[in-house]
Amino acid sequence: MTRTDETLTMTSGEFAHLGEGSVAYLRKVSSDDLRGRFPGLAEIAPGLELWALFAANGQPILLSDARDRALAGALENDLTTVAIH
Repeated sequence: MTRTDETLTMTSGEFAHLGEGSVAYLRKVSSDDLRGRFPGLAEIAPGLELWALFAANGQPILLSDARDRALAGALENDLTTVAIH
């Protein structure tokens, strides 16, 4: 990071790694939208509403049918969660 006067500037590489290993986001997703987000996912029924936990960089971490289980997965991995609406 570079500092100019009172402004702190991040490079695009630094920004890309912001929150890595410590922050994850929780998002409600439809089973119809999972193919591209969770590579290698087995066949799943269409029209289901599920909870997905993603790393700060967008990598999928886990998928659950219950919000509290997805949050428990974040806690088990010492991740701070934020919700995406």
